[in-house]
Amino acid sequence: MPKRTGGRQARLAERKAPLSHDTKPVLPGEQGGSYLPLNQQQLAAIHENILCILETIGFAQATPHCEQVCVAAGAEMGTDGRLRMPRALVEKTIQIARRNLVLHGQTAQHDLNLSGQRVHFATAGAAVMIADSANNCYRDSCAQDLYDMARITNQCEHLHLFQRTCVLRDIDDSRIMDINSLYCSIMGTSKHVGVSFTEDQHVSDALRLLHIAAGSEANWRARPFVSMSNCFVVPPMKFAEESLNCLRVGVEGGMPILLLSAGQAGATAPALLAGAVSQAWAECLGGLVYVNAIRPNAPAIIGTWPFVSDLRTGAMSGGSPEQGILSAACAQMGNYLDLPTGTACGMTDAKLPDYQAGSERAYTAVAAAMAGANIVYESAGMYASLLGTCPESLLLDNDLLGACLRMTKGISVNDDALSFEVIKDVCLNDKGHYLGSEQTLAVMQSEYIYPLLGDRSSPNVWKEQGKPVLLEKAIARKQEILNHDFPNHIPDLIDRAIRMEFDIRLNRAALGRAD
Repeated sequence: MPKRTGGRQARLAERKAPLSHDTKPVLPGEQGGSYLPLNQQQLAAIHENILCILETIGFAQATPHCEQVCVAAGAEMGTDGRLRMPRALVEKTIQIARRNLVLHGQTAQHDLNLSGQRVHFATAGAAVMIADSANNCYRDSCAQDLYDMARITNQCEHLHLFQRTCVLRDIDDSRIMDINSLYCSIMGTSKHVGVSFTEDQHVSDALRLLHIAAGSEANWRARPFVSMSNCFVVPPMKFAEESLNCLRVGVEGGMPILLLSAGQAGATAPALLAGAVSQAWAECLGGLVYVNAIRPNAPAIIGTWPFVSDLRTGAMSGGSPEQGILSAACAQMGNYLDLPTGTACGMTDAKLPDYQAGSERAYTAVAAAMAGANIVYESAGMYASLLGTCPESLLLDNDLLGACLRMTKGISVNDDALSFEVIKDVCLNDKGHYLGSEQTLAVMQSEYIYPLLGDRSSPNVWKEQGKPVLLEKAIARKQEILNHDFPNHIPDLIDRAIRMEFDIRLNRAALGRAD
């Protein structure tokens, strides 16, 4: 007798069908906070240390505007040229700072709610090279690479925000580079975009471009879909003049600011981790004071990005376990103060996608996520301690980050989840297993997450399929996206208007558009 396969095929087809939003096993903004590297007493001690750093040590090299508005708010300029921030000023700033921040996508489906301990994953980085895993080499990054990585990210469900991944080394002029970095990013994805700027005039230029893209300045201010990553401080505790000027223009222009402190433990931050957390938070809170002195309740993210040194060599080690612990502790401090946070985890010291890369990315990213960081930046695609970025790795990392979100989501416990009646039915009716139970079939897509590229087949099936190699599958999927997916969320008329005013180097053919 022939086997009856119709029912099985129908079930397989149903399982492969796209899931509705409500039935997906993980969603952007899953609640973190289950990993607590610090207890309450330790959190209070670090908080006290932060306040002491700001009140007694303060910042060197404040710009005249920063000094003026911060002193007017309650800061003190010492005779030694350091701007100090008394406890009362810092505590007031924490009270009035923006909470429940939403980072808007270019389309509303990509809006990100940063309230509480909701977790999201983002790209980031300023890599100067592309890790070309197809050819096992490194090469200079260019504008086409940034646009392509934005397009790939647009197809990655578990990458919720696209922050610039690489430097456009085919453009020498810094103004044109900043504008083209912004353009390539917003054209390649409809998700929220993060960029950075080298001079304040470039921010003003970028705001003009964004007003065109949004349809008007009022539209932009209502839904700012680009945030500024701003390294306003040079650790330890010294302001960066040009970045402060960029920050000022961005805040005044309604752009959300990622206040980024990137000290390196053992080099530009204390080697002991509690000290590194304290300095990072002191530096970021100093930036928050300035932001709120310019515009109270302006949108800002505490970007504590403490990096780690390999103390044997002094080199940065983005894939170290300490990176995960530091970032998790910084996220926990953000939850303690109820402020929106972003940290950096998922970097790897490996040079190309391999065992080292996957393990380092996983154990650092999941630590920050489970601690409740609102955004985990640099969570995908970054190699060689941020010197390189790999386009196809975004697809590999998308699987990994989905798994991290599933771990972050944890386990629901209720009457249905406890499954007493299901256990009773299987055991008392001598069924022997749960494979055919209604509950198993009902939750197989919502309770469990499955990799898109990862291989769970048996060795025999793997052999029958030609022994597929994971990296080769990612390269093929990358090429499929780049050959066929050309986002069109920015209409042609608006693209032409942008090009009329700005020197855009990416040709329209690269966008899949006719001249």
